[in-house]
Amino acid sequence: MRIALKFLEGIRDLIVGAHSTVARGVDLVQVRTNFEVGRRIVQEEQRGKDRATYGKQVIGALADRLTSEFGRGFSDTNLKLMRLFYLQYQHRIGQSPTDQFKTLAKSQSLTDQLGPAVRNPFTLSWTHYVVLLGVKNINERSFYEIESVKQNWTVRELKRQFASGLYERLALSRGKKGIRRLAKVGQTVAHSRDLLKEPLVLEFLGLDERSHYSESDLESAIINQIERFLLEMGKGFLFEARQKRFTFDEDHFFVDLVFYNRLLRCYVLLDLKIGKIGHQDLGQMQMYVNYFDRFVKTGQENPTIGILLCKQRNKALVEITLPKSTNIHAREYRLYLPSKDELQRKLLGWMEEQDVAG
Repeated sequence: MRIALKFLEGIRDLIVGAHSTVARGVDLVQVRTNFEVGRRIVQEEQRGKDRATYGKQVIGALADRLTSEFGRGFSDTNLKLMRLFYLQYQHRIGQSPTDQFKTLAKSQSLTDQLGPAVRNPFTLSWTHYVVLLGVKNINERSFYEIESVKQNWTVRELKRQFASGLYERLALSRGKKGIRRLAKVGQTVAHSRDLLKEPLVLEFLGLDERSHYSESDLESAIINQIERFLLEMGKGFLFEARQKRFTFDEDHFFVDLVFYNRLLRCYVLLDLKIGKIGHQDLGQMQMYVNYFDRFVKTGQENPTIGILLCKQRNKALVEITLPKSTNIHAREYRLYLPSKDELQRKLLGWMEEQDVAG
């Protein structure tokens, strides 16, 4: 297929101009360049009578010409991604950035080149956006983009968080308003419930789901992977102690793991259970929390949070044992990445239950 020379030269000049910018702006310029390439492809497609057929021909012919000059970064597949990127994110820029790319000069800073009206419309790398384009749910995609920026996630970490169903796991611990807030501002931490997700995914510990392991093995594996465990726990966590001992009436007690959350300004106690939890486990955690509140925390700190991390939770037992206002929570863990479909079905069922209850 022959493509219009003006159309081809316009995209070629765009790419050449982007390649000539200063190194520190490479990621931003690549994203903006790809956005503009996608916009021009969509614009060109609209000229054809049979848009679907004409669009395929445009992308195929353009890929042949650009790949021969600029390499595989402008393959048929990548041009389709650029087209999709524009269609999904065109609301970000109210005006066409075409002219802004024509006068990119080496002597100027990238911020000056792009101008204040379009400063930082995109803040992640192109590879991040390629991953995000695979997230079909708009609210979920928005959440992962916000968290990638706020938490400075690498592409690898973004993929892991998506694969582990972070959005669904956080959503299951929130009401409908909380779910909408996830899409608008990401995860915020203002209350103990904001720290919770269901389940915690600990596949990075390297423990086999089918093999026999003890609570001590689980604890040791967490300590060996403490950095990744803190990331899975959520925002603001600092590790303080393992097997923290305290004495009460000459009896010694040991808390498996003690953390401090700097956002909530409180201690978070974690007790590990490899099987089902019983009412005695909940009572023991209540005693741990009471001790920390009375003898450890200062007057400026908030009440201690207790979390029982277990293989299997009896939801009815937890609800009938603990008062609604409690600061103690039971959460399940998995040693493998859960199925996204399973989590989505669980979230849908939970939301339907909320509708009935409401």
